[in-house]
Amino acid sequence: MSNKLLRGTIILTLGTYISRFLGMIYVIPFFALVGETGGALFQYGYVPYTVFLSIATMGFPLAVSKFVSKYNSIGDYKTSRRMFKSGIIFMFLTGMIAFIILYVMAPFFAQQFLVQEKLGDVTLEDVVFVIRMVSMALIVVPVMSLIRGFFQGHQSMGPTAVSQVVEQIVRIVFLLASSYFILKVWHGDLVTAVGYATFAAFVGAIGGLIVLLIYWFRRKHKLLAMQENTVPPSNIPLKQMFTELFRYAGPFVFVGLAIPLYQYIDTNTFNKAMIQIGKAENSQELLSIVNFWVNKIVMIPVSLATAFGLTLVPTITKSHTENNYSLLNTQINQTFQLLMFLVLPAAAGLSILSQPVYMLFYNENEVGGNILAAYAPIAILFSFFTVTAAILQGINKQKLAVISLVFGLIMKASVNIPLIMAFQAYGSIMATALGFSCSLLYSFAMIKRHAGYAYKQFMKRSVLMGIFTICMSIAVLAVYSVLSLFMDFRDGKMEAAMILFISVASGAGTYLYLASYSGLLQLLVGSRFKKWKQKAV
Repeated sequence: MSNKLLRGTIILTLGTYISRFLGMIYVIPFFALVGETGGALFQYGYVPYTVFLSIATMGFPLAVSKFVSKYNSIGDYKTSRRMFKSGIIFMFLTGMIAFIILYVMAPFFAQQFLVQEKLGDVTLEDVVFVIRMVSMALIVVPVMSLIRGFFQGHQSMGPTAVSQVVEQIVRIVFLLASSYFILKVWHGDLVTAVGYATFAAFVGAIGGLIVLLIYWFRRKHKLLAMQENTVPPSNIPLKQMFTELFRYAGPFVFVGLAIPLYQYIDTNTFNKAMIQIGKAENSQELLSIVNFWVNKIVMIPVSLATAFGLTLVPTITKSHTENNYSLLNTQINQTFQLLMFLVLPAAAGLSILSQPVYMLFYNENEVGGNILAAYAPIAILFSFFTVTAAILQGINKQKLAVISLVFGLIMKASVNIPLIMAFQAYGSIMATALGFSCSLLYSFAMIKRHAGYAYKQFMKRSVLMGIFTICMSIAVLAVYSVLSLFMDFRDGKMEAAMILFISVASGAGTYLYLASYSGLLQLLVGSRFKKWKQKAV
């Protein structure tokens, strides 16, 4: 069983990585097609859709996975199957309700986002059209997500992984193809192209659902046969079943809403603040850079680092359950240190090389590069928020993770407009930093109180990592300055890629050498470092 679980975890992780990678890379050709204005329009649709999707699913896929796994383990397959049938109906109803509300309320959201009848080249009708196009995905995605949870509850990760990748591929192919044909072949308008780009969420979900249905029909007889060899069903009332599901799901779904809610606050307030200070003409361009284009780049180190750190969280849960607080502290320490070791230099590198990075992904835009340089350090806050929330959930303090998020959102909402009025796009970044910092201070305090964790060693090693990052930054700046004498990233993406490759290689080499020479690398990765060293020799 352990081999099956390990194999399933690897398959699911691989599927998630491929899906995320595709979700990051497609923005390069998409930007070339729609530009900053198209990015702003895309966000107007996707931000409320993401929030409504989280509310519609309510964490049920994860909860159903746990519920099915629990009752299968005692041989009560009929109860898990009954929950699956009820869950499908429930997800379809919540998805339909969410779709109807978002579709009907599209003019309200458009008014909130745009503030006035027309902003730049975008009108209220344009925003309403985009929101309504993406809202249709709410009919399909919740049901699809629940079926994935059912398969995961049977320790079958393949259907989820394959459907995730197929969903993303279908979505991206439709998104890019529709945008290209509308704009370049049929010479249509930008609004129609972006509307179909958001509608790609529905098309992709259909693709993912078809994959799951194929798996279902292939395995239907096996799943039905499992019910023949079973204990007497629990006959739990539906109300009790759903109460148990909500108990599993509630905190997880709320914490998962963190970044979408921060983006919603920006989308809802940015244009208002910019109009008040007489900067309406470039408001949408700045909003799309901050909330969409730059955010996509910053999430690259965040997703890789948090995924690496979160692999330790299940062991944290186990240690807490067994009341092994000594091991629990060691595991939290290792998670925090590995996270800082990975994200700190990545954030510094993004800040230093922000201009060629922005050129490689999008185009030559000094404002975009400067915003990326300012936004990059937020990667550290994003990563630690995700991990601290997971640790609080692992030690059975889910409510504290929710309180942490609420504190951060209150801070963000309170200071966002004043800071945007004072510093424009950088004000939004500052408000996000303050919000996540507020959440982290609370989370760190709660982890110390309830897990007995001491931060002394983590702080000492973080200072050492900071010194190494400064040395790395000096090396990167030196190499970048020399390369700039011979080539200019503004000349094209090939030049930007060459500069980035050589600069990043020099920085990574410097950082890893210092970490190895000081013994820090060995302390962080332990025996794995010895194996690498032996192979190198």
